[in-house]
This record gives sequence, structure tokens and C-alpha cells, in this order.
Amino acid sequence: MVWQWLDLEKMTLYVAREASKKLWRRITMELSVELQLLAEKWKFILAGLVFQYIHGLAARGVHYLHRPGPILQDVGFAVLPELGKERGYISESVFTFVFCSFVLWTFYPFIFHSKRFYTVLLWCRVLAFLVASQILRIITFYSTQLPGPNYHCREGSKLARLPQPESVLEVLLINCWCPIIDSLFSFSSSSKSIIFPRGVIYGCGDLIFSSHMIFTLVFVLTYQKYGSKRIIKQFAWLVAITQSLLIIASRKHYTVDVVVAWYTVNLVVFFVDKKLPEMPDRGAGTTINLLPVSIKEKESKSKEEHHRLLNGNSVDSIDWRQRNQTNGKILEDTNHVNSEATMNGKERSSKSSCKYDIDPCLYGKKKMIEFPLFILA
Repeated sequence: MVWQWLDLEKMTLYVAREASKKLWRRITMELSVELQLLAEKWKFILAGLVFQYIHGLAARGVHYLHRPGPILQDVGFAVLPELGKERGYISESVFTFVFCSFVLWTFYPFIFHSKRFYTVLLWCRVLAFLVASQILRIITFYSTQLPGPNYHCREGSKLARLPQPESVLEVLLINCWCPIIDSLFSFSSSSKSIIFPRGVIYGCGDLIFSSHMIFTLVFVLTYQKYGSKRIIKQFAWLVAITQSLLIIASRKHYTVDVVVAWYTVNLVVFFVDKKLPEMPDRGAGTTINLLPVSIKEKESKSKEEHHRLLNGNSVDSIDWRQRNQTNGKILEDTNHVNSEATMNGKERSSKSSCKYDIDPCLYGKKKMIEFPLFILA
């Protein structure tokens, strides 16, 4: 009995060791491929990350322009009960769950055997969606500053107005205050009272449209296209709707901020996705290039397939057998014996073009495939 238990334990250790080796081998192979793509696309990734800083800088700047005032009349505020100041963390917790879940999912090709996309190429698309949406957002909230509905943006709150910055560096650092920076640049106490994490959570003036909904909808739409689990897709949309309601109930945004985000982000993702190169599908099981196919290559390929269809040839590159066209009809030699075709007034005999041992054509008689005459015209 003891010997059997020891053998079982040895077998378990052996299986675990072999599984860890396979996992490590899979991670290293995927890492080598992704590093090659990163060497090609690092400029796009870096530009997208730098723009996140620019977006934060713009949101910080509009806070200096914010003037508190009475809360505007809002349908969402009248319908949804107010969560209160002490429950404002709920919407932030849901957003953190969405953000972390999406980031972890984008790296699943490093671990799981089934792969549908390349992580670097996927993040290039995600950052493109985010940048396009955030550019529209910056233009919108700088066009009109609404009085913030959140508790710290209302009249009487010390955080509703930002004091004038003492230097440009104070604005550029945004929320990066720490004791070391304070000792170097000697920021005022009023500036330090609104620095990280308060500068991120307690912003005012950047209302139309919601930044939380930009990230949430971009993540959900990306998983909708490249994800594989239908139940997770449905759950993601449910979370996005819940997030919208929680933002309004927490009084962090007006209803218009959320509504505008819903149709703006969807339209941005739709049009930007059409302009971007097609990302290869790794789940097809075929050999594909590392870099995506450009739009011109995609259009030329479709034109070539259409031309081959008009000539009566199959689009499939494997099926390259000769077809003889007579009076708008395509004659197919299903027996693959020497076929005779009249070309340029001369009779030529061609050998069978089917080189496979098993051919489904052998089990049928000759077929007459009707071809529309108006296509050939």
C-alpha cells in the first residue's frame, strides 16, 4: 500500500514537471514571436501610451477652468437612486474588474494552446480605438464646461476649484507628487492636497463624455470580435450596462455623458477598425504571415477571386483542374482521363490535372454546370 502511494506520488510529480516544461516552452515560443512583432510595432504602442499621458494632462487642465454651480436637471438622476458618497467605490470596483480582466485576457496566447490573435497587434488596435475616442472627448469637454455633479465638484468643496499652478512643471507632473519631488521643487501645500490619488479620482470638468465608458466599451467591443466564449460576451455587455447605471447613480457623470459615450465609441471602433489592416486569425490552422494583411492586398485578392469565378475556375487553390467552356456552360471532366480541348483551331490533349489518389470526382458522372450568360457578357 505504501509502495503504491509512493509510485502515485512519483507519477504526479513527473506529470507536473512535464506540464511545467511544456508551459515554459509555450511561453518562450510565444514570447519570441511577440518580440518580433513588438520590434515592428513599438512606435505605435509607445505613441498610444504617450497619448494616455496627454489625455490625463488635458483632464487636469480643464479642472483649472471648472466653476462649481447648481446641478443640472437630469433624467438619470431622477430615475436612479443616489448611491451616496460612501458607496462611490462600487463603480470604480466594477471598472477595475473590467480593466484587469481584459488585460489578462490579451495575454492568454502565452499560456493556452489555442491562439486567435497576437497580443502586440491586438493592443495596437485597442490603443488606436482609445486614442481616437479620447481626442473627441478632449475636444468635447474643452468646448463646454459643465458644473460637476460629483460631491467634490459641488459648491463649498475645497476640491471644486484648483488653485493657479505655481509653475509649468506642477501641471506637467499631473499626479506624480512624492516627498522626493516636493523636496526638489517645493510645491505648495494647496497643490499637494489635490495630488495623487486625489488628482485621479477627484477630477472635475471633464464630463462629456465618460472616460470610464470609453475604456469599458472598447474592451467589450474588442472581446466581442476576437473572443471565443459566447457567454463571456453576453456577460461583458451586461457589465457595461451595469457600469453605465452605476456611474449615473454615483453622480460621477450626467446621463448625457454616458449616452454620448455609447454611440460615439461604437462608431469610432466601427470606422477605425475598417481603416486598420486586417489582423490575422491564428485559429484558422493555416500558415500565415506575422504582419497583418494590408487593405490593398485584401482588395487585390478579392478581385483575383472574382476574376477566377468569372472564368469558371474554382477559388480554391487546391482545385486547379481544367474546365472547358462551351456556349455559356462549363464542362467538367470528372473521370480525369485525357481531355480534348479545342484551342486556337488546334486540338490539344492534356493529361489529368488531378494528382491525388482519392478524388470525389471519381464517384460521379460528367456534370453540366449552368453558368449565367449575363455574367459573361
